[in-house]
Amino acid sequence: MANQGEAARNMVDPEKQRLLISQHREKHFNAGEVVRDIIIGVSDGLTVPFALAAGLSGANASSSIVLTAGIAEVAAGAISMGLGGYLAAKSEADHYLRELRREQEEIITVPETEAAEVAQILADYGIEPHEYAPVVNALRRKPQAWLDFMMKFELGLEKPDPKRALHSAITIAVAYVLGGILPLTPYFFIPRASEAVVASVVLTLAALLIFGYAKGHFTGNRPFLSAIQTTLIGAVASAAAFGMAKVIKH
Repeated sequence: MANQGEAARNMVDPEKQRLLISQHREKHFNAGEVVRDIIIGVSDGLTVPFALAAGLSGANASSSIVLTAGIAEVAAGAISMGLGGYLAAKSEADHYLRELRREQEEIITVPETEAAEVAQILADYGIEPHEYAPVVNALRRKPQAWLDFMMKFELGLEKPDPKRALHSAITIAVAYVLGGILPLTPYFFIPRASEAVVASVVLTLAALLIFGYAKGHFTGNRPFLSAIQTTLIGAVASAAAFGMAKVIKH
């Protein structure tokens, strides 16, 4: 009787559960994929055109030549990066679909094996056999829930957004353009590339500092360290391009 009373007290009241969930709204950051795409686009957009402009300036090219080459690179880079993002997201969606079909087939053809896998997954969380047995049986009566459970907890796969590939391509491409235009901006207003490159360096390093800090903040890393690392990478890339151009020219 004591065990039955304890079990009754531990039973979850569905109405109470819904009420508690409605009253407690957790604040989570759910735009991870978008932020990742922006980081990829802006990071390369700031660094690559910056290094190209610095290299051409080191070769004593005029501002018009730097602009022409820089804009061409930004256009090509945006298309290339956007296409890469599209293909990556499309491959992820295709992989999910293949695994989904395989799990569907296994649930139909080898249900006992799949049920044993559910039991093992729950056991790995420290749940005892007498506790997880009702869960396994409940899932077996609900094929769709069973399939969703296996996809998430056995394979660690979340259902991708069908529009994810296109959104990823657009986000990366736009971010690349926005990042790539910044290092080229001084060349629009300063005719001498040797002078424009100084303004470009100051502007881009400041942007890299801000971008690196924001990247660290959104990804959960140390923002100041992220800012320094991001800026250092951009500075090294541009210095290498500038120095290489000087060496080749002489």
